[in-house]
Amino acid sequence: MERVTEVKMERRRRGFTLIELMVVIVILGLLAALVAPKFLKRGEEAKVTTTKVQMKNIEQALKLYKLNNSLYPTTEQGLKALVEKPTTPPVPRNWKGPYMDKIPKDAWGNNFIYVSNGKHFTLISPGPDGEEGTSDDLKVSD
Repeated sequence: MERVTEVKMERRRRGFTLIELMVVIVILGLLAALVAPKFLKRGEEAKVTTTKVQMKNIEQALKLYKLNNSLYPTTEQGLKALVEKPTTPPVPRNWKGPYMDKIPKDAWGNNFIYVSNGKHFTLISPGPDGEEGTSDDLKVSD
């Protein structure tokens, strides 16, 4: 009889039962359902912050461009004018660039939208949905 008891105890020490494993999986699933949205929201907040910093850097480069050339690049010249000297009118006479190494994309992988008449500019990130003119757009103007 002692041998049977030892065998039963040995089996119990080996591992978890199926029910115990299922309970643990259900608990982990519930925890994940509660915690994951908070982490996802933080991730989205980080993307917004990253995009705002990128826009601030572009804005500073645009202001330096204007300081040297008396005008911002036009819409036609685009943000590319911060990396390469524009060849389309008005061609800057005092271009001292590059003002940036490259033009970044926003945190969602979208190109920034740049609109300028030379005197004023607007810089737009279409935001998470990638569509301009929606409520999640980020915008900087001078």
